[in-house]
Amino acid sequence: MWQSYFNGLLVTAGLIIAIGAQNAFVLAQSLRREHHLPVAALCILCDIVLITVGVFGLAAVLVANPLLLSITRWGGVAFLTFYGVVALRRAANPQALHEDAQRSPRSVGSVLLAALAVTLLNPHVYLDTVLLIGSVGAQQPEPGAYTLGAASASTLWFMLLALGGAWLAPWLARPLTWRLIDLGVAGMMFAIAAQLVLSA
Repeated sequence: MWQSYFNGLLVTAGLIIAIGAQNAFVLAQSLRREHHLPVAALCILCDIVLITVGVFGLAAVLVANPLLLSITRWGGVAFLTFYGVVALRRAANPQALHEDAQRSPRSVGSVLLAALAVTLLNPHVYLDTVLLIGSVGAQQPEPGAYTLGAASASTLWFMLLALGGAWLAPWLARPLTWRLIDLGVAGMMFAIAAQLVLSA
């Protein structure tokens, strides 16, 4: 049991810690202190659901359905490109950060919808979370323990991002820092979108 648990913990940690669209979104919300804990909770819940269905069967379904994978890929390219353009415009506009700070906070519902889009429209979530983590888990002697280990890694990582980002916010609140963060987020989104296009 414990071997399967630690296998799930380590495999998931190795994949989830790589900076991607979802991690960048959670970190940005944490630095803004804008509904960062509900966002982290939603990401954890999505990971647990996707890992569970991957371990117990969906990984095989996705591998056998190229059309579904293609739809997921191109939807992700469109969303990541749009999100990258938004971040780039914020970084390029000298007033963007000031206006962003002065505007009314977004509702928790709108932020959670954005987090859901970043999570579910990103094909890497399916490739990594469902296919890779799921296929390894399906071969474990104790798939349930593996799933629990994978869920533990996701929980620890997203709570670390949410709480760590909020704690660092006062030191990272300078406009130049935010412009660099937005440039980094934009570059990351474009790079992931380009990678998806090239792998098509």
